[in-house]
Amino acid sequence: MKGFCYILECSDNSYYTGSTIDLIRRLKQHMDGEGANHTRSRLPVKLVYFEEFDRIDSAFYREKQMQGWTRKKKEALIKKLPSQLNELAKCHNESASRFYRKPVDKSK
Repeated sequence: MKGFCYILECSDNSYYTGSTIDLIRRLKQHMDGEGANHTRSRLPVKLVYFEEFDRIDSAFYREKQMQGWTRKKKEALIKKLPSQLNELAKCHNESASRFYRKPVDKSK
């Protein structure tokens, strides 16, 4: 079954990321205040980005991936700036690696 992953921009300029099998119906639900709690209290919303998938589980996986992204990375995706996407991912990974410590070999 086909699926969609989407990003909405809310009235307070926040982003909401979701997935669905029927993008038009789900967008109407959000706009009618029947969507998620986040969008319900931030109406109106507008669709700023979506991707179509052959399977809903792929769309759901992509949703979870994008929900972990920073606002800047989502904006690079929305604006179709792949070079910024790569750079933002690289910076995020490098900063996270500062907190990783190699395990101590206690056998020595």
